[in-house]
Amino acid sequence: MDLPPRPAASAWGPLRHRIFRMLWLAWLTANVCMWMNELAAAWLMSTLSNDPVLVALVRTAATLPAFLLALPSGAMADIVDRRRWFIATQLWVTVVATLLAAAVWAGIIGPTVLLVFVLAYGAGLALRWPVYSAIVPELVPKEDLARAVALNGLAANAARTIGPMVAGALMAWLGTGWVFALNAVLSLASAAVIGQWRPAPRTSTLPVERFFGAMRVGLRYAAQSPPLRAVLWHSFAFSLQTTALLALLPLVAKSLGGGETTYTLLMASMSIGAVGAAMVLPRWRSRIRPRSMVHACATVYAASAMTTAYVANTPIALVAMIPSGAAWMAVSNVLATSAQFALQDWVRARGMSMYLMTIMGGSAAGAALWGIVARYTDVPITLAISSVVGLALLWAIRHQHFSDNPTDEMKPLDPAAEWATYSTSTAQVGPVMVTIEYLIDPGDSSEFAELMQHSRRARLRGGALSWGLLQMVDDPCRYVEYFVDENWVEQTRRHQRLTKGDAQLRTRRRSLHRGTVPPRVTRYVMQTTRG
Repeated sequence: MDLPPRPAASAWGPLRHRIFRMLWLAWLTANVCMWMNELAAAWLMSTLSNDPVLVALVRTAATLPAFLLALPSGAMADIVDRRRWFIATQLWVTVVATLLAAAVWAGIIGPTVLLVFVLAYGAGLALRWPVYSAIVPELVPKEDLARAVALNGLAANAARTIGPMVAGALMAWLGTGWVFALNAVLSLASAAVIGQWRPAPRTSTLPVERFFGAMRVGLRYAAQSPPLRAVLWHSFAFSLQTTALLALLPLVAKSLGGGETTYTLLMASMSIGAVGAAMVLPRWRSRIRPRSMVHACATVYAASAMTTAYVANTPIALVAMIPSGAAWMAVSNVLATSAQFALQDWVRARGMSMYLMTIMGGSAAGAALWGIVARYTDVPITLAISSVVGLALLWAIRHQHFSDNPTDEMKPLDPAAEWATYSTSTAQVGPVMVTIEYLIDPGDSSEFAELMQHSRRARLRGGALSWGLLQMVDDPCRYVEYFVDENWVEQTRRHQRLTKGDAQLRTRRRSLHRGTVPPRVTRYVMQTTRG
């Protein structure tokens, strides 16, 4: 269930931390580039084709790479130097923007070529976002994390105002190619700023995680974390709803009798609402429970989108776009903060990459879907259908709970002295199976069964390959819990990931054990036989 809201605090507090301030400015610049690129590409496509599907596919091309590449990027960000990875992504988008500008100037741009470049640019964004999300908790204390996430949202939405305005002015004055050229210059400047950051080195006595193993563990963590799963489902549902307006906005601008200026102003109006919401978010979050805010803001967004689509007056449409930006900002802040608090540091980049995957997966699928619907109906009807579908999905998952409050359960715990560690001679030997024997009174069997379900999730979330609970046939009071790790290294790694919540579970298990000695722990290593 939702925890009580926290007291309000200053929205600007995290900027007092110098490193966060420096990287926040780089993030702002990077997002300005992203919105410049997206607006210019969307409008360029609308000049190349009036087909709603092709126009909407620009949004799909921009978001699909994040769905496909976010988890690999998150795994890399958790096992490599995050600073170098961040810089490399900025250099990638610099190269893509430069080539796109050259293609426009050379006159070889067409719908297919444009979509390929948008896909390539989106790949850079997909590789960049998880690493930045993962480093934010390193830059500010936990009490500032929600406000830091809000400031990141503010940067994204300020960029949504600045980027389209700059892009619109350049398109009207010099042409679309110059938008992509400026994008390349600013992306390169962001890489230079990031290069000044010197993070504290991450030290470990264990070998670096393997790439595919890191992805597997990340997926298992999400599967065994109910709060994170709830955030992911809500993110997908909200993105599926909201992408319709963003994908079809160029056609909305044309239906109002406008051109690139009208499109730019509509985007700017949405950003004004988002920036305004960022200023009052601490107050909203202190008064409104997180899931209530998500549902209320999704309703506001639906009303704003349909009003924008059905009015025939540009000033009214501009005003109607403002609440959609405020609603989007509020929901994004609540869900992003809740995702951060559902993650441990060792899996943070992978977890945030899965959060990005659900957002972009909903956006990519939604853009293609709503483009097809618009082809056979029209834009206003499509926005109405997308609103109804999004709200219905949120209602269907209303029983999934998450919270945007930090808890002590997620704080790391030093491994207990009696837990095994690996030695260099047996590091890769495995699999390793651990068994723990319990003696439980029949009257405590129901409580023990429920407790072991929580234990199962905790073991698997930490990286165990499998888990099971056995009851002795001849003595129903005796139970054996078993779980398997890939090898000694992975078992030690799982011990280093233990939290205060894991310690509480261990205490509860021992409190139900009725033996005269603590539960017996036995470890086995798989032996290979040759026949």
